[in-house]
Amino acid sequence: MKTLLGAGWSPRLPSCPLRLLQPSKAPVSLPRCQGDSRNETSGGKSDLSIGSPIVVVEAPPTLKTATAMSSLRINAGLVKQGDVGRIIARKPKDVWAVRLAIGTYLIDGKYFKPLDVDE
Repeated sequence: MKTLLGAGWSPRLPSCPLRLLQPSKAPVSLPRCQGDSRNETSGGKSDLSIGSPIVVVEAPPTLKTATAMSSLRINAGLVKQGDVGRIIARKPKDVWAVRLAIGTYLIDGKYFKPLDVDE
């Protein structure tokens, strides 16, 4: 059986020796933002985790569904102030997937707060 490469084919090795790079053992320091005013006025968003109950404090103007093929639509009274939901997932830039009675939506953190059981 003939091959496409031919009978006399052999892999070519580079003429220069290969050097494997060793990972650096030097410690890496990452900058941290301290005194960020957003973190101080976030209203306890650090308390949020998956499964935490939340309450909507302001109706978002638009809604984005948290599905594989998401859709963006105007909030025509679907999500109202006082609606209660549960955190499903965390997304970048303080966006959270929230399960409400009408479905799961991606909502910015400024539109809800953690639900206090004492309220």
